[in-house]
Amino acid sequence: MKSRMNDRGRAILMEHGSSCDSASSRARSWATFALRALLSSLRKREEGSALVEMALILPPLLALLTAMCTFGVAFSNELTLTNAVGAGAQYLQLIRTTTTDPCADTLAAIEGAAPNLKPSGISLSFSLNTTSVSGNSCPGDQTYLKQGQPITVAATYPCALAIYGTAFTNACQLSAKVSEYEY
Repeated sequence: MKSRMNDRGRAILMEHGSSCDSASSRARSWATFALRALLSSLRKREEGSALVEMALILPPLLALLTAMCTFGVAFSNELTLTNAVGAGAQYLQLIRTTTTDPCADTLAAIEGAAPNLKPSGISLSFSLNTTSVSGNSCPGDQTYLKQGQPITVAATYPCALAIYGTAFTNACQLSAKVSEYEY
């Protein structure tokens, strides 16, 4: 009897086994179909990922570009100030015997050499024959100008850095210093 049940059980298993195999193959094919459909729908949605990446990268990139331009303008102002102070010192060296206000004349020469800098922002200091003079006007100080003595002209200019409307005033101070000698 035991062997009969085994035969019957085997027969039942074989019948269900074949249906189980077909059910499992149907489940596998459905899972494969679902996976392919999911991957296909994900691939179709990749166009939006470029937009998200641009939205994440564009603000820092624009801030970096704006900062580079701002620092470029500041560097240009530094070069302009240096060249203008050199021109002012040369002019003062030429007019040392004919001027009555060496500071104002030098400031006028510097303003002429640096038209893109605000004249009100330029602060001057001088070393005339080892005498220090500060200010943009110094009438009567021409007596310190001696033949054969060096003249040092120093200027400062405020540097205002602005990035996306945020102004970093007094963030930096541009300066230039030039010494001229006449023999």
